[in-house]
Amino acid sequence: MTYDNVIEMLEEAGLPLAYDHFAEGESPDPPFLVFLFPGTDNVFADDTVYKKIDQLNIELYTDKKDPEIETTIEDILLSHELPYEKSEVWIESEKMYEVLYQTQMIGG
Repeated sequence: MTYDNVIEMLEEAGLPLAYDHFAEGESPDPPFLVFLFPGTDNVFADDTVYKKIDQLNIELYTDKKDPEIETTIEDILLSHELPYEKSEVWIESEKMYEVLYQTQMIGG
């Protein structure tokens, strides 16, 4: 799955979307999505990268708990065969929830 494939996949949610962050002053009202590739978890063999594995973080921001939107995101990930881990935090300074989906893409 490529960068463009990730954008196409996440656009299925119908929410505003950005890589890493929205530009200063251009952040939409929640809910919205942000995604990034924070690193790799490559497999090595014979002094080389045997299998490239990109980490993918998808962040859902909402101003109130919204299980329906979370289910939509989870259904999208599962339909694209991306297993995920999920965590949630309240960001007091922003008055928003961040629901974080962490997954990996082989061959990214």
